[in-house]
Parts: sequence; structure tokens; C-alpha cells
Amino acid sequence: MELQTYLDHVNQGKRLEGGSEVHAFMTQAARRAQQITAEINTGYHDGEELRALFSQLIGKPVDEGFGLFPPFTTDFGKNITLGKRVFINSGCRFQDQGGITIGDDVLLGHNVVLATLNHDPVVARRASMLPAPIVIGDKVWIGANATVLPGVTIGKGAIVAAGAVVHRDVPPFTVVGGVPARILRELSQEERQ
Repeated sequence: MELQTYLDHVNQGKRLEGGSEVHAFMTQAARRAQQITAEINTGYHDGEELRALFSQLIGKPVDEGFGLFPPFTTDFGKNITLGKRVFINSGCRFQDQGGITIGDDVLLGHNVVLATLNHDPVVARRASMLPAPIVIGDKVWIGANATVLPGVTIGKGAIVAAGAVVHRDVPPFTVVGGVPARILRELSQEERQ
């Protein structure tokens, strides 16, 4: 299976059947992502080296304003799209088979988890997975230890409080927090600048 065939499959939200050719490709791709993330997480790399490694991981150029504090893990890598001036703090974990799109000027706090797969809830099909994308708008700040679940869109300028579990879309310029996350307030006009 070719990468584009796999991406077409998951980006259409099609089931990843356990034991299928698609599942086997995902497993093979995960091994390659582990190799690159192991290199990212071993030893010191300056900003230019980290950008080069991250570009290799996602298969696309990374903006020179990109920042990463390792360690970082992802179990696929090839379905991540980054905007400009994205900062990923240490301990972040991506599960990007379903697609992760991150806008410009986004800040991800320590240990943020972005998960784009769910296992099938039917016991007999539990080995199968259901992909759904995560889309993070421009100028979003996600606090430490927050988890964003499959299919969520976070609107421009929103803030996700530390420790939140986000299972629904977040409107632009709002602050959400809690488990499950709920809207705590809207940002003031001054805060939206």
C-alpha cells in the first residue's frame, strides 16, 4: 500500500480493520515514526536540526518559526499539518492517523495529547479503529496535560485549560476547561487582540 492510498482511506473517515492491509501499513508506518521520534528525543538538537527531523517525520517542510522541546512522540507522523510559528512543549503525544491540522501561532503546553482514533465500541470489532481529524485554529493555546479527542475542532484564539478533556468543538475566542471540557467564558475584546 502507498502512503497516499492510506491517507485517502483515513481522511475519508473509513474504518481501519484489525488485521487488514490498511492496518498492516499503519503498523509499518508507526515503526518509521518511532525511529524518527527516537532520534528527536535522544541527545541535544538545535532548532534547525529539530525542524529538519520534524520535517522528515511529517513528510512536509516545517516553518522556521517552529519550536519543539522534546521529548515528543507520535505513532504515525505523516498526517500532521503545521502552520507557522507553532510551539510544542515537552512530553506532547500525537496520534495522527485521523489527521491533525494545527494553525499559525499555536502553543501546546507540556504533555498535551491529540488523539484521532477510537476503537470500535462493538466488542467483536474492537481491534478496528475509527479515524476522525483534529483541527486547531490559529492562535490557540492548549494548556498542560490537556487531551483533545477525535473529531474536535478548536476555533481561532481559544484557550484550553490545563488538564481539560475536550470531546466537543470549541468556539473561537472561548476558554474551556474541565472533564469533560465546557465553556468557562468568552475572551474579552482586549484578550482577542
